[in-house]
Amino acid sequence: MHNRLVKARELANSICDELIGNGFQALLAGGCVRDLLLGREPSDYDVATDATPDNITKLFPESIAVGAQFGVILVPREGMKIEVATFRSDVSYTDGRRPDAVIFTKSPEEDVQRRDFTINGLLMRHGSGEILDFVAGRVDLKAGVIRAIGNANERIEEDKLRLLRGVRFAARLGFEIETETFQSIQKHAASIHQVSAERVRDELSKMLTEGAAGRAFRLLDQTGLLPMVLPEIAAMKAVEQPPQFHPEGDVWVHTSMMLDRIPAGSSAAFAWGVLLHDVGKPATFRSAEETGDRIRFDGHVEVGVRLGEEICRRLKMSNDDMGRILSLIANHMRFKDAAQMRTSTLKKFVRLPHFEEHLGLHKLDCLASHANLEAYDFVREFIAATPPEQVRPQRLLSGDDLLYMGFHPGPRFKEVLQAVEDAQLEGVILTREDALRLVEQTFQRDGRK
Repeated sequence: MHNRLVKARELANSICDELIGNGFQALLAGGCVRDLLLGREPSDYDVATDATPDNITKLFPESIAVGAQFGVILVPREGMKIEVATFRSDVSYTDGRRPDAVIFTKSPEEDVQRRDFTINGLLMRHGSGEILDFVAGRVDLKAGVIRAIGNANERIEEDKLRLLRGVRFAARLGFEIETETFQSIQKHAASIHQVSAERVRDELSKMLTEGAAGRAFRLLDQTGLLPMVLPEIAAMKAVEQPPQFHPEGDVWVHTSMMLDRIPAGSSAAFAWGVLLHDVGKPATFRSAEETGDRIRFDGHVEVGVRLGEEICRRLKMSNDDMGRILSLIANHMRFKDAAQMRTSTLKKFVRLPHFEEHLGLHKLDCLASHANLEAYDFVREFIAATPPEQVRPQRLLSGDDLLYMGFHPGPRFKEVLQAVEDAQLEGVILTREDALRLVEQTFQRDGRK
């Protein structure tokens, strides 16, 4: 990873050298400058220049015009991509997403005025490291403040995704959102609906995986954005839980505590699984008075899977991510029964795809409630002690064998193969001969021609 980032910096520097050598201005811009000043490794590098998109594509024939009308060109090399953007001043944004017109400019000072937050409006000369700061970004960086450049309302009206970006940077960096910017986010919260589902999803996924998910979601709540982007999560607030299992408090508090423990760099599917694992609880809540013993959430897993699917579809998740997220919701309550499971059931449980994510979610679930890790330890010890070939043994019989034995394809077919596999996983049968004998004895006259 480190090597790739060094290479990205070298590539950005070489692009700057090439542009400057051809008589243009070229500066490192935005997030990479912010991260370098914070002593963090930038995840990518952007270059700002007065060269027009035409100039850039002539100098870098391999470049890709991703947003040439907005002056943005990608220069790919050695599996990396550097974004090269022409200095510009945007005229107006009627749709709250992209500028209606773009005027290219020769002035870096003019260019930064249209950027989002002061800490992202810094420029750097790649050779000397000299910082060009036209927006007092370094002061805010030092003070730990997220502040819109210029007029906060105008900046947010230009691009409504900035509502979420402001929250994400504040959470990730542990910064405060300055009052005017905060109030502007609150005021415009409902207009997040103007932003495409994909952009909202990507921003939320970053919040969930950058190591400050709990902080990010509490800020989404405080700014009024949470009910706009994820009303199902906002619905968790004040939904009480049985104190004997959940001494920490309501469903929102429990989920928020789990989010605090999501490690930076986790997969988006795992992090969304953590966020949504109890999404079915608000709709299934029944009080101790209703149940006669304690608060219950009967059916919350099934309801959670249904709501989870609605959320995944709304946010246009990939089928792979959706499958992983729904599996995490569907299976999160099974750990409590692990010690009582038949060996065959337990082996099938630990064979779930991405099982380490199920285990990880269960651990966070325990740590954010009763802190009892017995089931977690039991399953981990089982995995450690059981050779993989016993968890996923070679099949002893195939469908062809059953056809040969005279079984009809159909529901019975599956039942027979299932019984053979279970017996094998239990260690009751070991060989093909054992399997044939089991089928003969158990299913002898049933399902035959």
